Amino acid sequence: MRFWDSSALVPLLAEEATTDAMRKRLREDREVLVWWAAQVECVSALMRRIREGRLVRKDVVRAEQRLQHLTRAWLEVVPTEPVRATAQRLLRVHPLRAADALQLAAAVVAAEHEAASLDLVTLDDRLAEAAEREGFRVLGA
Repeated sequence: MRFWDSSALVPLLAEEATTDAMRKRLREDREVLVWWAAQVECVSALMRRIREGRLVRKDVVRAEQRLQHLTRAWLEVVPTEPVRATAQRLLRVHPLRAADALQLAAAVVAAEHEAASLDLVTLDDRLAEAAEREGFRVLGA
């Protein structure tokens, strides 16, 4: 099982330069663990791509169908007090945004504070650096 950041999930939904690499990661281990808000973050990323002209509506419809398929199979770390407390600690020691701190906190809690026990898949450099400093093995493109 691997923890997937939403930055790594989006290329599974819509064609991007990193799509092949992320599909390979998924084939290596189909057990996907995500933060509770990953679905919302993925939809946000897709809508941003429409606004930027990088995706057209028909592509987003297919992407959202892929997202629904993924959500039926993945496991989620739900919002709890330990996740919130861990996110606050992470914000004090790493230059993260709140959403990234919550994602990383979810991974920390899922790993039962043994980061080396869970790989983390992300394409976000800032999150990757913080995750590595926390002891996760980070898998990118």
